[in-house]
Amino acid sequence: MSLLGFCEWLANTSWSTGIHESRYGYSIIESVHVLSLCVFLGLAVMLDLRLLGVSFRRTAVSDVVEQLLPWTVAGFVLMVISGMLLFTAIPVRTYQNIFFRLKVIMLISAGLNVWVFHSTVYRKVSDWNLASVPPRRARVAAGLSLALWAGIVIAGRMIAYNWFDCDRPQGAIIRLVEECGPPSPE
Repeated sequence: MSLLGFCEWLANTSWSTGIHESRYGYSIIESVHVLSLCVFLGLAVMLDLRLLGVSFRRTAVSDVVEQLLPWTVAGFVLMVISGMLLFTAIPVRTYQNIFFRLKVIMLISAGLNVWVFHSTVYRKVSDWNLASVPPRRARVAAGLSLALWAGIVIAGRMIAYNWFDCDRPQGAIIRLVEECGPPSPE
């Protein structure tokens, strides 16, 4: 089964229909998604600014991580769960949205950035823990994180707009990238 086929199947489930047609459900899920994004992103930005040497310069990096990481993870988990529920509500249109695809690519890149940072640079935090300006690799990871999350937020917001929806006239490249299929005869 293709991803599009899975999305078409998902769109016909009672879960999808129930969320999409609910009087309050979709709005509540979307509100939780935005609020958990604010918690996650606010805390992630605080950590990234410390890694850039812009804020909390007198605080050990490990202390900042220790204080913020549990709340950051909680915000992230809630954001992912609510995001998956939002996807479930409108799976085909969302899957075929070019902004959703950009968001997914940036989410994967942000995850890889965190993984690389924690598995390489942060392992030696004891060497630079108290430095007011962390090493270059930590600053690069923080800058990349900020750029990716800015892009994720922008792409996420743009998903709501239908400039490139398959039911509108589109160029061949957009139709190919979004898996729209051939244009319908007018």
